[in-house]
Amino acid sequence: MSIQQNRINELVERRAAAKLGGGQKRIDAQHQKGKLTARERLERLLDAGSFEEFDMFVQHRCTNFGMDAKHVDGDGVVTGQGTIDGRLVYVFAQDFTVSGGSLSKTMSEKICKVMDLAVRSGAPLIGLNDSGGARIQEGIDALAGYGDIFERNILASGVVPQISGIFGPCAGGAVYSPALTDFTLMVKNTSYMFLTGPSVVKSVTGEEVTQEELGGAAVHASKSGVAHFAAASEDEGIATIRELLGFLPQNNREEAPFLPTNDPVSRVDDALNEIVPDNPNKSYDMYRVIAGIVDDGRFFEVHKDFARNIIVGFAHMNGRSVGVVANQPQVLAGVLDINASRKAARFVRFCDAFNIPLVTLVDVPGFLCGTQQEYGAIITNGAKLLYAYGEATVPKVTVTLRKSYGGAHIVMSCKQLRGDINYAWPSAEIAVMGAKGAVEVLKDVEEQEYNDLFCNPYQAAQKGYIEDIIEPRNTRFRVIRALETLAGKHQEVPAKKHDNLPL
Repeated sequence: MSIQQNRINELVERRAAAKLGGGQKRIDAQHQKGKLTARERLERLLDAGSFEEFDMFVQHRCTNFGMDAKHVDGDGVVTGQGTIDGRLVYVFAQDFTVSGGSLSKTMSEKICKVMDLAVRSGAPLIGLNDSGGARIQEGIDALAGYGDIFERNILASGVVPQISGIFGPCAGGAVYSPALTDFTLMVKNTSYMFLTGPSVVKSVTGEEVTQEELGGAAVHASKSGVAHFAAASEDEGIATIRELLGFLPQNNREEAPFLPTNDPVSRVDDALNEIVPDNPNKSYDMYRVIAGIVDDGRFFEVHKDFARNIIVGFAHMNGRSVGVVANQPQVLAGVLDINASRKAARFVRFCDAFNIPLVTLVDVPGFLCGTQQEYGAIITNGAKLLYAYGEATVPKVTVTLRKSYGGAHIVMSCKQLRGDINYAWPSAEIAVMGAKGAVEVLKDVEEQEYNDLFCNPYQAAQKGYIEDIIEPRNTRFRVIRALETLAGKHQEVPAKKHDNLPL
């Protein structure tokens, strides 16, 4: 056998060994926990046969505590490039079968390499996290590795979409990389995120709490808002990431992919003419309105279980990707509070960074009052949403369906925040406050007199604050036509190093 053939055989053996990560026994243990391996996740995420791996033979350089005798090719992370629906993406997937997926300096270098390539190539970055945290044996080198990753997350922000999938533990400093990315997905019952674990919490505060209660997917999807998606299984989580990418552009210089539809632009929905109740204190379902105007009724919601009084997510309108922001009258009457403001502001800023037009559906009675909100800085948090809409330069189309009162009216993409096209339904009420509260303040004004003046959209239309009062059944057509006229929009902003968003 030739030397060349021997070396080829050696290469084949090394590749096969590297693909086993920490070995079959640890792979079996991973499966027994209901978890896939790093390579199995990438196989499901990427188009078949598209994955090209980088740095398969990289090994750590640590010699502390006997680590010089524990070398595994790949060193606990699988990195490379592939395609999703034919579009280039860069990926890394931590391998829990190798040293618990703990981060070493060489692992961070592998991750940083694909992050740099993603930015240079203008392609999305997807990280699949399953790690016990920093590799203790490497000390400060492991911490430096995290710092290198975080800095790249920051530099890539607003340049290419960054998506984090949490498919196992993610604790301590490791949580900050997902927190810096655009979207975070967790898997129920098998993934968790927290800065300090249950044992530390108990020793410091005396509080007894499980990992799931402290940082599980359900907690972060509904209470903290750290997770944008909580999947029931890893397969569902991977499918969600693939679907999400279909609404996003490759980078901040491109448009999102066009999705052909047979849904007519001129389609009307007669049910929208009747959806707003005559009684202003009765609710209706904003999801029904969204389904009535977007292509094929298909809406991809983000942050579904967090701050449910506001709805955010992606849809297509005449084949083009749009970001939808809508108050939900069925939850807290659609009022804006701290969490709703943060949730919507983050989403608006993402859409603006990546050239995705914004469609805003308004039915908001105001900001939530009370000491809890005031002490929690509702002023600053509400200003985040105000700021996000005011700075956004993408096409902005706003439709006021019913209530639009006070400061909340201004915050929800009004004309003065450079809203491009603002429509109102005949049921719209645009005023400083509702009739009952106004009469108590003004005293010498009758409620009917106030209603006649403000419980309709005509005064706002007379002053040019809205472009037109439209029949609800025609909303789809009017919004799509407005978006198409704004497709070439270009808006200059003052030169600055960066803004100072109220945080």
